[in-house]
Amino acid sequence: MDVRKFGYIRVSSKDQNEGRQLEAMKKMGIDQRDIFMDKQSGKNFERVQYQLLKRIIRKGDVLYIHSLDRFGRNKEEILHEWNDLTKNIEADIIVLDMPLLDTTQYKDSLGTFIADLVLQILSWMAEEERERIRKRQREGIDVASKNGVTFGRPKAQVTNEFKEIYHRWTIKFISSLGGYAFPS
Repeated sequence: MDVRKFGYIRVSSKDQNEGRQLEAMKKMGIDQRDIFMDKQSGKNFERVQYQLLKRIIRKGDVLYIHSLDRFGRNKEEILHEWNDLTKNIEADIIVLDMPLLDTTQYKDSLGTFIADLVLQILSWMAEEERERIRKRQREGIDVASKNGVTFGRPKAQVTNEFKEIYHRWTIKFISSLGGYAFPS
């Protein structure tokens, strides 16, 4: 059986830099075509590249993740996905910045227990961090609103010229193509 190495990278938004995670995957010898990257929130696992990776990964393959919070931010979903990959698909997972979360190393019951305990704690911490981020964001929005900052798209200014053209169009004096339509 040929074991493949996969890398999974996630950043929260399109303007965040994934370079640090990408470099770590390359150092592990993972081929560029086997690195999957999503640029969206970690609140759930409805991510296009992650779902594609899950359809490809097989028993005995190894999934590398830079850190657990790059995998996800929801404790229950992290645990569900971890168990799905390691128990149902029977792939291994290595979390690069947390050596205890390496399912290729700890196959005995004590090692599995310790890894599961660490996973529980770290996934809880990832979820707590997500909640802190949301709270800080809400506080920032509230302060900005109190200081007169408006959010959303700016209101369109309707000019007198627009009103005149619109009026002509409603009485069918001009067509929607811009030409004149003389009423019959």
